[in-house]
Amino acid sequence: MNKIPYSKQYIDESDIDAVKSVLTSTWLTQGPTIAEFEKKFAEYIECKYAVAVSNGTAALHLCALALGIKEGQKVITTPISFSATANCIRYCGGEVVFVDVDPETHLLDLDKVENLLKSSKPGEYSGIIPVDFAGLPVNMEKLHRIANEYGLWIIEDACHAPGGYIIDSNNKVVKCGQGKYANLAIFSFHPVKHIAAGEGGMITTNDETLYHKLRNLRSHGIQQRSELKIYDHGPWYYEMQELGYNYRLTDIQAALGISQLARQKEGMKRRIEIAKKYYESFKRQSFIIRQSGVIEGHAYHLYVVEFRRRTELYKFLATNNIITQIHYIPIHLMPYYQNLGNKKGDFAIAEEYYDNCLSLPMYPTLSDSEQQFVIDKIFEFYSKL
Repeated sequence: MNKIPYSKQYIDESDIDAVKSVLTSTWLTQGPTIAEFEKKFAEYIECKYAVAVSNGTAALHLCALALGIKEGQKVITTPISFSATANCIRYCGGEVVFVDVDPETHLLDLDKVENLLKSSKPGEYSGIIPVDFAGLPVNMEKLHRIANEYGLWIIEDACHAPGGYIIDSNNKVVKCGQGKYANLAIFSFHPVKHIAAGEGGMITTNDETLYHKLRNLRSHGIQQRSELKIYDHGPWYYEMQELGYNYRLTDIQAALGISQLARQKEGMKRRIEIAKKYYESFKRQSFIIRQSGVIEGHAYHLYVVEFRRRTELYKFLATNNIITQIHYIPIHLMPYYQNLGNKKGDFAIAEEYYDNCLSLPMYPTLSDSEQQFVIDKIFEFYSKL
C-alpha cells in the first residue's frame, strides 16, 4: 500500500486550467480574480462581505487589528487549536486567557467561559476567539448571548469548517462564518484544508465598517475609498492613513480557490461518507475512548479518535505507511506561552485529550480500499496486545 497521509490536496485539470488562465492574463495580483473569489465565497458562506488575504494567520491578525486589541487587553480562547489562534492576540500586545475544552466535543467550554466572566471585573475582557475544531461548529448562538451580556466581540476561527453549520433555536441553519452570531470569522486555504489555494485566507463579516477597515489594513493601511481620502492630488494619488500590512492574496491563488470552491459540496459529501465508515467501524470498541462520530453540521476537516495506547498505535501505523497526526499540542504548553505564566496542569481536559488524540486520514480522494486498510491495521494493532 502506498503512503496514506492524514490529509492532502486534490488538484484536477479544472484547477490547472484556472491557474493557467490567470498566468496568461494581464493580472497576477491585485486583479479581478480576487474580487470574484471574495464574491463567490461570500455567497457560499451566505454573508455580506469577504476579504481575501495571504493566509489564515494574516486573517486572524487583521481581525485583531480591526477590532482594536490593545496592550494588556484580555481575550479568551481555547488551548486546543493551532498556535496562530492565540498568537494574533499577542501580535497586538493583548493577553491570552485560555479556557479548558468540553470533554465530549473538544470545543471551548462555554459554561466555563461564562463562569469566568461572571467572576471578572466589568470590562476586564475584550473578546473571545472560539474555534470550530476539526470542523465541528461551536454553539455560536449560545456564545453570542454570553458575549453580548459582557460586551465582548467574537472572532470565529472557522478554518476547519467551511460548509459546517449549526441549527439555532429558531430551527434555522446558520453556517460557520455567516456572521449572524460573530463580528468576524476567518478561513484558511492551506493545502490540507477543504479549499486548497497553496496558501491563503478569507475573512467574512456582515459589518460594512469592519469590511472597509480590513481592506485597508491588508494593503499597507492605504485608504481605498476616494471619498474618505484627506487629500486628492490626482488619479495617481494613494493615501496611507494608518499602519497596515501587505497581506494580499494573488490572483493565481484566487483562481485556484475559485476552482476548488466549485467542488466543495462534492468534497463535503465524501468527507461525511468517510466519517460514517470510521464511526461504524470503531463504535463500542474497548480501545476507543471517544471519536468524532456522525454529527449534523460537522465539516470533517479532521476525523479525531481518542485511542488507548495512542503513541504506540501512531508508531505502528507509521511503519505501515499510514501517516496520522496529533491535533493539537495544547497551546498553553508551548514554551512561549509557559514563559507567559501558563503551565502543565492548568487545563486538565485539554491535556488528557492531547495524550490520547489521533487524526486519521480524512480527505475526499481517500479511497474505500485505503480507508479499509487504515481500519484493518488499527484492529490488527489492538488484536496483538
